[in-house]
Amino acid sequence: MACSRPPSQPPVGRRLLPLSRHRREMSSNKEQRSAVFVILFALITILILYSSNSANEVFHYGSLRGHIHRPVNLKKWGITDGYIPILGNKTLPSRCHQCVIVTSSSHLLGTKLGPEIERAECTIRMNDAPTTGYSADVGNKTTFRVVAHSSVFRVLRRPQEFVNRTPETVFIFWGPPSKMQKPQGSLVRVIQRAGLVFPNMEAYALSPTRMRQFDDLFRGETGKDREKSHSWLSTGWFTMVTAVELCDHVHVYGMVPPGHCSQRPHLQRMPYHYYEPKGPDECATYIQNEHSHKGNHHRFITEKRVFSSWAQLYGITFSHPSWT
Repeated sequence: MACSRPPSQPPVGRRLLPLSRHRREMSSNKEQRSAVFVILFALITILILYSSNSANEVFHYGSLRGHIHRPVNLKKWGITDGYIPILGNKTLPSRCHQCVIVTSSSHLLGTKLGPEIERAECTIRMNDAPTTGYSADVGNKTTFRVVAHSSVFRVLRRPQEFVNRTPETVFIFWGPPSKMQKPQGSLVRVIQRAGLVFPNMEAYALSPTRMRQFDDLFRGETGKDREKSHSWLSTGWFTMVTAVELCDHVHVYGMVPPGHCSQRPHLQRMPYHYYEPKGPDECATYIQNEHSHKGNHHRFITEKRVFSSWAQLYGITFSHPSWT
């Protein structure tokens, strides 16, 4: 006959906890572990975001403003020594009271602003932005056209659009001396040869001294050296400063505010240029250029922050979209 084994007893000095109390303690331990996990996860997330923002923000705009920085009065820049005549010995025309800058932004499409832009005293356009086929939205009148060294050939290859279509246009070309005035293949010589074909063409180039002033201005306004920060000033930068020099009041059509692209992903895709519907997306271009550490890029967003700070100082207004 098998002997029955008595039920096991807990060791001396050890007591089994009531089941309900045991469960409460297990639940409490789980809650503590969960709380610790949540806190660690939050700390790691904050560190990642901080590191990401530190890596992306190439510029900390306004680091000099209100302290050492004193705004340069662009109205006092000398026009005669800043713009060198390429064709003939003319002097850049005198000031305009009211100027409009028509950007190349696709935000202008469908606005029907053409008649309003046509009524402006002086109209400023950039690079090879055409008006043919788009005049209902951007007008046709072109008093000044500011052209980068990289766009010279695109402009001169289409004289019917840019030279003959608006013969009253004054061209202002900008570029580093190494591009504009190098001994072999000088862009200035290319423009001069175009002047032989189109004798009524009026063209100027920014002087080397003025180009250095633009770099100094960028450094003063942003606290960043253009070359050391791997930046190229955009045609928009040159156009805005030129407009402030030449005009008493400036109205800008189609330029978005500096914080516009931070609203993504809620924004719809917008082509960078109104005349290139299948071209790159506007915000993708701005963000990529602003955050890049390698190569030379435009700092579009930083430049717009500077323009915003100039708005009241120089009488600049913005519309489509409207902002200050």
